[in-house]
Amino acid sequence: MNVNDRATPHDLDAFIEEMPKAELHVHLEGTMLPSTAVELAVRHDLTHTLPTTDPELLSGWFEFTDFADFIRVIVASQNLIRTSDDFALVTYQAGADMARQNIRYRELTVSPYNHTHYFDKGLAFPDLLDGLEEGRKSVRADFGVEIRWVFDIGRNFCFSGPDRAYDPEPADTTLRYALAGRDYGVIGLGIGGDEEGRPPEPFAHAFQVAKREGLASVPHAGESLRDWSAGHVKGSIDALGADRIGHGVGAIRDPRVLALLRDRAIPLEVCPTSNLKTRVCRDLRLHPFPDLDAMGLTLTVNSDDPPFFGTTLTDEYRLLATEFGYGPEDVVRIARNAFASALCGPALRRALLEEFEAWARRHTMEASPES
Repeated sequence: MNVNDRATPHDLDAFIEEMPKAELHVHLEGTMLPSTAVELAVRHDLTHTLPTTDPELLSGWFEFTDFADFIRVIVASQNLIRTSDDFALVTYQAGADMARQNIRYRELTVSPYNHTHYFDKGLAFPDLLDGLEEGRKSVRADFGVEIRWVFDIGRNFCFSGPDRAYDPEPADTTLRYALAGRDYGVIGLGIGGDEEGRPPEPFAHAFQVAKREGLASVPHAGESLRDWSAGHVKGSIDALGADRIGHGVGAIRDPRVLALLRDRAIPLEVCPTSNLKTRVCRDLRLHPFPDLDAMGLTLTVNSDDPPFFGTTLTDEYRLLATEFGYGPEDVVRIARNAFASALCGPALRRALLEEFEAWARRHTMEASPES
């Protein structure tokens, strides 16, 4: 791999489009298209919460000044999804997007507490779960793709007051929801939101129960590149028993944390364009992805909130070539990591991997610039 060679072979672009993909870090609410946001705002008389009802102009709402601004827009978008039918619609559209990109499997993150407690929606959790399941079944039937859920605790709801005292209720409620959703495709418990001043250790009680009951631990940690970021990655491993880390790029600041990730083969769910758009990283040429890869960490590539960031998973794989100089074999290697790191049952993971490996054997040589 020559990370200085940023030219993309013509056939590599088509290769990436055709390649079967898995995506492990994408938020359901963040898959919502501007046109859908307008549709739901009109449906629920919430157009006053949007800066415009022109879907083309609404894309400008997704230009963020910093991470806190991004959180504000995400929360406003969550407010638009208010009924079981809304959840089914957004899930179905996420599945249609999977089919367009040949994404065979997705783990979609949902923040159920936000929907049932933060907004005055009158939404009961069973209705939310029914909508997710209706959408998931329709996606499988119509597109032949698989969706699983990660239920996410919003950090921002758990720390309050000037001293940011920890309130366990949002975490406990989200844990209860996740346990109730295991038969509906919920496979993991996560935490998300603004990390600064909100460390992972207070959430240990919820993650201990989740892991004991068969759920995976998939917290966001190290999304920032600031001094405390690597400590949040280590805390997520030590206190939360992290099976994967959402983002994790902040680990680059501490060689000991990097060694821990490598030695335990804990995958990182890296989202390069997300890091750029939320101002975590000012220039993709400075993004730590190639360095983390060279250190032997297990990396996956993901789109996080694709319409919000003007990207797709296919685009993220293109960045591996255009920004980091990856050729077909390295693209395949990173794509394979996503299938191997999926938290679905072993039978489905094995079937997905076998499908991917069969495709890779047929196509890698013909896509190689040397062939």
